[in-house]
Amino acid sequence: MPATPSFPAREFAEKASETTTRVLDQVRTLADVIGRHAAVQTPAFPPPGAAEAMRDLAARFARTPAALAQDAQAYAADAAQRLILFWDVMRQAGNNFVEHERAGCPPVLVFDYETVVDGRKLARPVNYALVRITPPEGFPATDPKLRPFVIIDPRAGHGAGIGGFKSDSQVGVALRRRHPVYFVIFYREPEKGQTILDVTAAEATFLAHIAKVHPDAPKPVVIGNCQGGWATMMLGAAAPESVGALVLNGAPLSYWAGEKGRNPMRYLGGLAGGGWPASLMADLGNGKFDGASLVANFESLSPGNTWFKKYFDLYSKVDSEADRFLEFERWWGGYFLMTSDEIRWIVDNLFIGNRFSSGQIAQGGGETFNMREVKAPVIVFASSGDNITPVGQALRWIADVYRDEQEIKSLGQTIVYLLHDQIGHLGIFVSGAVAKKEHSEIATTLEMIEAVAPGLYEMKITGHEGTGANEEWQVELVERKIADIRTLSGDASNEAFPAVAKISEMNQHLYDVLVSPIVRQSATEAGAEARRQASPMRMRRYMFSDMNPFMMPIRAMAGMARQNRKPAAQDNPFLALEKAWADTVERSIDAWRDMRDASIETAFHAIYGGLAAVGVTGDDTAAEAEAARRSVQVEPAHLSEARAKVAEGGYAEAVIRMMILLADARGGVRRSRLARSNALLTTEPPFVGMSPAARQAIIREQTVIVTLMRDEALDTLTTLLPEAAERRKALAAVEHVAGPDEELGDKAREMLVRMRKTLGLGPKVAAA
Repeated sequence: MPATPSFPAREFAEKASETTTRVLDQVRTLADVIGRHAAVQTPAFPPPGAAEAMRDLAARFARTPAALAQDAQAYAADAAQRLILFWDVMRQAGNNFVEHERAGCPPVLVFDYETVVDGRKLARPVNYALVRITPPEGFPATDPKLRPFVIIDPRAGHGAGIGGFKSDSQVGVALRRRHPVYFVIFYREPEKGQTILDVTAAEATFLAHIAKVHPDAPKPVVIGNCQGGWATMMLGAAAPESVGALVLNGAPLSYWAGEKGRNPMRYLGGLAGGGWPASLMADLGNGKFDGASLVANFESLSPGNTWFKKYFDLYSKVDSEADRFLEFERWWGGYFLMTSDEIRWIVDNLFIGNRFSSGQIAQGGGETFNMREVKAPVIVFASSGDNITPVGQALRWIADVYRDEQEIKSLGQTIVYLLHDQIGHLGIFVSGAVAKKEHSEIATTLEMIEAVAPGLYEMKITGHEGTGANEEWQVELVERKIADIRTLSGDASNEAFPAVAKISEMNQHLYDVLVSPIVRQSATEAGAEARRQASPMRMRRYMFSDMNPFMMPIRAMAGMARQNRKPAAQDNPFLALEKAWADTVERSIDAWRDMRDASIETAFHAIYGGLAAVGVTGDDTAAEAEAARRSVQVEPAHLSEARAKVAEGGYAEAVIRMMILLADARGGVRRSRLARSNALLTTEPPFVGMSPAARQAIIREQTVIVTLMRDEALDTLTTLLPEAAERRKALAAVEHVAGPDEELGDKAREMLVRMRKTLGLGPKVAAA
């Protein structure tokens, strides 16, 4: 008989087998990454559309030599004038930057406002303030009884105001609907010693002030843009009773999520060895981190556009693009500072640690921010064209926090996500077209949010309906599953990321002990400010302002160019040649970017994948296990509660239960039905006498009952409606909300037939 291996030998064999499996997994991952990048970077020859472009260009040059000479002369004059005007716009942008800096970088809001709470005067001062937007001329007066809107802009290098720096914006959408609008602004210099937790506490104070000023209004909507999105979720978790709904626009709540071969920004922290470089930069800044460094990172993500294309677009369309360019540059060129505690908290908890969705972020007093504590409805807006906050980073937290879509319902939570197919990160906040469509429809849904049954939905905005002044977008909330979120978000469980967190912890500790004390001792405020002023992000703007004596002649030359402006004809072949050249330059820069990103991702997986394979991982597995354990324990408690209440209630509970049964069978709800449902729940008895909180409590309670006990929920309708007259009235109300039978769909019609049969009523019910 073969000898039985000893216990240490068996343990060694098991560990060796486990390590081998991990190594093979990482090898497969690395091969997959290399394969994806190779497929993208293998150039097609000729490039798509190149042949057609060449034929079009050749056709444009098919002219007589005399005509080409005239075209060349016209183009040369036009190009020279555009070049002078281009440099004059750059000079104006530089001057605007200098003036903006001297003024302390005030918010770029196009709307007037008044400060109502100054965070610098709080017990724990922060450089934040709450301002109330004043409706401009031509806008309707706001109604203090309508739901207030509160907008939190990102403090990720830039200043405040991007959510309202043009009339067609998030602010404009809310004001046109007569909602009171508040904006959370912040100042360039942080208060000494302020932390992210101090900021969250200040924002809770802001909400308390709004509740005091608007006692008769529903709880406010809080809109968070980008970094302001996770700040909004922290606020919702810390003060769940203070918010009525949360809107997250391009907010990176799950930083590890993404698709292999794309989204390279999430790998940068790992290749830098973790979060210690941010601490070093803050120490060199005498305790302040310069936001210009973050903006430089954003620019490097799309160098073809930010380093070349946006300037070429200005040059090629300088007669029409100048105002738009200057307007945007005023915000893009405003650089704000953070304390060392703030930037370290952000890097450790979000960028490197990815701790938000696992509930590991400390709230103070032994508590943590738990997104399961958020009770308010959440609307998430993300875009496939966003390379700063890709779809996975915006949505993956849903799959991390909740076990499945049934748990979302059983917890009484409502989550709606909206996807754009191409808009970039900044377009989510600043695009006028997005404001008129997506943000407008989000605002419409928020007005009726209390009529939406808990669950996970995707908001689908399709074609128009109606004509003329009554024309509007068709909007439908379609029920989705957690599996859909996982499909959209890409990989989020690769062991390389926990390895980064582990290495970052070690490197940060070494930096704190060995390097940081020396750097802090040598840093001075004068030296830190000189270093900030020497930043390339600032110097390039100073260089083109009137501070540079070589720019002095540009203004006079630009004036002469405008007086004698002679644009070339649109069919000038040299304009087409110019555009073809620009496209080639942009493609070349983007090709370099793709090679850079490929090398970054490949190196990341090679280094940290190898470390993970030999057991260098973080403690995320334990955190995930704890989250799963908590999730499993949720349902039995809710099931017991649902069983106790399934036969309790009356007309109100029965009507809401029946509408939830129909909506669940249908798998979604169109806006027209949602509007009818909202009208029923807010204007007709007995609902009209209820507070919004009471109505929402019934909706949540009945959703849990329907989710966990569908058959019992249907069978006990007769208990809730003992009288025949009440049954007829309730069913008539539900049929009115549902609309014509032919528009319901097979499953919804089948559910309506079952309800009629259960209540002992015929197929047609007249309104009582």
